[in-house]
Amino acid sequence: MNYRSKPPTAEELRAIIAKLDDPPTNLVRRDALFAKLGLTDDDVATVDQIVDVIVNNKMIMQRPLLVADDKAIIGRPKDRAREFLAERS
Repeated sequence: MNYRSKPPTAEELRAIIAKLDDPPTNLVRRDALFAKLGLTDDDVATVDQIVDVIVNNKMIMQRPLLVADDKAIIGRPKDRAREFLAERS
């Protein structure tokens, strides 16, 4: 799914978070946009907060995000994404 043309809904994000091997807070990029929005780690401490922030600011979602069956990962570093894909082929 291309997050720019079809960003995940709140329901889809919750389903992804349920499958995520990483801490859910890792879904939020800590970059210039994070700072511009005036966010702190306290603003993305719960699943509800994470979902709200990403739904309202799709560019803040960490990527690549890989989802297959019952598992999801944030594909950083790149080797992690390669391993995830290799396990499923």
